[in-house]
Amino acid sequence: MIESTDGRESLTASALPDEARFDEALRPKTLGEMIGQERVRENLTVFIRAARERGDTLDHLLFHGPPGLGKTSLACAVAREMAAPLRATSGPAIERPGDLAALLSNLEAGDVLFIDEIHRLPAAVEEILYPAMEDFQLDILIGQGPGARSVRLELPRFTLIGATTRAGLLTSPLRDRFGWTTRLEYYPVHDIERILARSAGLLSMRLEEPAVCEIALRSRGTPRVGNRLLRRVRDFAEVKHGRNGSVTRELARFALERLDVDRAGFDRLDRALLTTLLEKFDGGPVGLETLAAAVGEDKGTLEDVVEPYLIHEGFLARTPRGRVATRLSREHFGLPLAAREPAQHKLL
Repeated sequence: MIESTDGRESLTASALPDEARFDEALRPKTLGEMIGQERVRENLTVFIRAARERGDTLDHLLFHGPPGLGKTSLACAVAREMAAPLRATSGPAIERPGDLAALLSNLEAGDVLFIDEIHRLPAAVEEILYPAMEDFQLDILIGQGPGARSVRLELPRFTLIGATTRAGLLTSPLRDRFGWTTRLEYYPVHDIERILARSAGLLSMRLEEPAVCEIALRSRGTPRVGNRLLRRVRDFAEVKHGRNGSVTRELARFALERLDVDRAGFDRLDRALLTTLLEKFDGGPVGLETLAAAVGEDKGTLEDVVEPYLIHEGFLARTPRGRVATRLSREHFGLPLAAREPAQHKLL
């Protein structure tokens, strides 16, 4: 289990024991247990083996990419492969330099520190992190006013693993201090099928192969989404056939349609964004803030959660003038093609 630095893990486990057990059961324990992201896992295996043979700590790592692709799971697997404790926190939880100083001073040699949403670290906290990452030293200011003095403390060698969905928001000095930076990509359908089959086995579900395919097709290339849909399908199956019933394609399709998840993996918000763009703005281009206001959703949610998948699958394009719905969007909703194709717009 991840050791949380702000105490939220224990609160979550006590308040939602089923949720905590579910996540813990499905999370891969090692790199070998993980499915997909082969190049990332292969490189990590080499780095870990080299570090262990040298008797050294692993270089700092930065994982970035859309949410739900396994950044936290990779951090857990790396710590386990290094036989090191994993201390986890998040950027928003570290509000003051003193918070980070306390966290770093409690680390032991070889520990792995995982900071999720690292792009949200305050600037003053980042300044403390620079010498800690590069020289394993911590600068502390003691006193105030003219009598204040700086004391430099030596830190044990540790590994920092950062995760972010917004790599572009990281400052260059912070990004440059990571020994290796990699992006996690969306999973192909066959990898999602393998992940769902593994999850179904761990949950003792009888899931027919066509049902696995049906759920995988609607999982948006994201293991977290696939596992969440699997749980909801399980709920429908247990109510309809009991705990020992088999999940068929028809049952999976019925459950997913009840959840408003269509064949492309679009949920209500995805459809709202695209239909608003197509019907109110004639396919665009339209600015993000205008689109967010029309949909009634925060622009950060659209940009971080909704748009990456739509852009990756070719349903949406970002242009210098704004968002544009593509030919695929019109075909998906059965609308006539525009006179001017979105592909003619210059993409960012």
